[in-house]
Amino acid sequence: MNSTVVGLIAGLLVAIAVILGGFSGFVFAVLLGGFGMAIGAHRDGHVDLGALLRSRGRG
Repeated sequence: MNSTVVGLIAGLLVAIAVILGGFSGFVFAVLLGGFGMAIGAHRDGHVDLGALLRSRGRG
C-alpha cells in the first residue's frame, strides 16, 4: 500500500471523526493517529521507543 492510499484512508477517517464527534472527536482521532504512528515507526525501526522509556528512570 503506497503513501497516497494511506493518506486517503487517513483523511476519510478523520472526516468521519469530525462529522460524528465534532471537535472533540477530531482531537481524539488526531491523538490516536499520533499514537498509532509512533507504534508503527517503532515496528518499522525508525524510532526506538525502548530507549525513550529507559531514559525516564535515570536522574
